[in-house]
Amino acid sequence: MDWNCASTCIGSLPHTDPKKALDLIMSHLKEVPFWPQLPNLGFGENMYAQFSTKLPGIRIDAEAKKVTVDLNDYDPEAFYIAVVEEDLDHFAYEEENFHGLFELLRRMPSGARAVKGQVTGPISTGLQIFDQNGKSALYDDFYGEIIRRDLNFCARWQEKKLKEMNDNVVIFLDEPSLSLVGTPFAPIPHEKVVLWINEVLDGLSCIKGLHCCGNTDWPMVLSTNIDLLSFDAYSYAFSIALYPKEVSSFLERGGALSWGIVPNMDSRIDKETVHSLVARLEDGIGSLVSKGVDRDLLLERSVLTPQCGLGGLDEERCGRVLELLTGVSEEMRRRHGLGE
Repeated sequence: MDWNCASTCIGSLPHTDPKKALDLIMSHLKEVPFWPQLPNLGFGENMYAQFSTKLPGIRIDAEAKKVTVDLNDYDPEAFYIAVVEEDLDHFAYEEENFHGLFELLRRMPSGARAVKGQVTGPISTGLQIFDQNGKSALYDDFYGEIIRRDLNFCARWQEKKLKEMNDNVVIFLDEPSLSLVGTPFAPIPHEKVVLWINEVLDGLSCIKGLHCCGNTDWPMVLSTNIDLLSFDAYSYAFSIALYPKEVSSFLERGGALSWGIVPNMDSRIDKETVHSLVARLEDGIGSLVSKGVDRDLLLERSVLTPQCGLGGLDEERCGRVLELLTGVSEEMRRRHGLGE
């Protein structure tokens, strides 16, 4: 799909009123709206808590802000019956933890080109669910598989709901912890990372994205079955440019890059303008083009977003980020003759 520098967002917004959150989205992101996570409403809207509610034996402690499981005390039978029977409704989301999604479903604009959603990825989720000894559940082979099955069915249920509103659905796997892979904090072989990501993507017919807001092994990520790679271009555009061959191959097979070009840090937001961010983006694009990546193809296959989620900002700063984002998108389309 040609995106032509369309804009959308990564998961979270700071609002506590879902209607106000959607008002902001509809005023700035009508082309590719998304449903927002609203963590300031409570821990139930935390991304790891949201996608853990269907896991067997799971305990979500809102006060401690932790998700845990006793690996010696859980019963997976009902979970696996739902998996074997392909019972997507078993994995249906509850509005009390997904206020932004259900508000979007009620207000989805008819003229949108696509709609974006998200699910946490298997590495980050597995590292953030802790067993009775404080160890990440990712490292338990059996429960790690349960987590991947859960995320896969959660993604498929979400895809089904969003496709009721728009034929072009994008679902990102949010994987901030990919930046830890290969370090002592996540000594996971690359082959397993690729396998586990692909397991979560299996059976999805939508546009499959992956977001990592840190630096990671980009060739590893590009070798997965994703269609859209979302990265922090504000800080790490240079690292993507180290792999022009892999980027070219990804684009040629129909892939696209989602450039997180607008900062989500209070210290940087007021220091940037549309002009400065366009210049920064052009530098990132130019670094790939100078190494042989086709400029026209790259521009056609580019999406623009903030660096990461905006849940840590106040509402005023959040609005400023979206103003910058839409301004950068409009200016890139103007100067390169890109249509919607």
